[in-house]
Amino acid sequence: MKHETILIVEDDADIRHLLELYLVQEYRVILAADGNQAIEAAKLEEPDLILLDVMLPEKDGLEVCKEIRLFNENVPILFLSSRSEYEDRIVGLEAGADDYITKPFDPGEVLARVKAHLRRKEIASRHSEETRTTLQFGELEINLDEYTVFRNGERLQLYTKEIQLLIFLVTQPNQVFSIEQLYDHIWGEDKYGNYQTVKVHISNMRKKIEQNPAKPKFIQTVRGFGYKFSSENLKI
Repeated sequence: MKHETILIVEDDADIRHLLELYLVQEYRVILAADGNQAIEAAKLEEPDLILLDVMLPEKDGLEVCKEIRLFNENVPILFLSSRSEYEDRIVGLEAGADDYITKPFDPGEVLARVKAHLRRKEIASRHSEETRTTLQFGELEINLDEYTVFRNGERLQLYTKEIQLLIFLVTQPNQVFSIEQLYDHIWGEDKYGNYQTVKVHISNMRKKIEQNPAKPKFIQTVRGFGYKFSSENLKI
């Protein structure tokens, strides 16, 4: 029985059909051809993962992603785009996407990315079920049970990969991790990976949890090595 549902949002019928052929063997697949259909399907079907084309009629993928994040913060969203420039990737990730796949792509690559993200989602879910701990770092409070983050009592809107990154770092305070290590842990070992994704997510996370992102207190850069979470003022 196929339990996990994949929503494919693509206006090109050939690409949509090709992705469906590759994914339907292992997953329940639903299809949408424009932005409005995508938002409706995301609400009604509650998919486990969304493949979302950036260039769509009605509403483009960036707008669709932002709207979906208003009612579903946790579903992995993987952008599909013919635009591969660095700036386009950043815009996509900042809109709330978890990953960015450029066209033309190998369908096998897409399948590998889907599996990796679903695997990480399952692990994160198990971790949440098994853990009953709240961590307090000064004004920052992280509930590992509910996957929520508060600063000065106000809940912060972090996306799934941002929370996964944060929890991975805070549960191993002061330990330095390279970009490659963070990517392998959060996104899974994937030969198609783009390590720039880690930098973008770290930057986005700092804007949300730090009072001064330019001088981060919590997520610190260790030049030449990677990143660490400072445990100063740690209370558990």
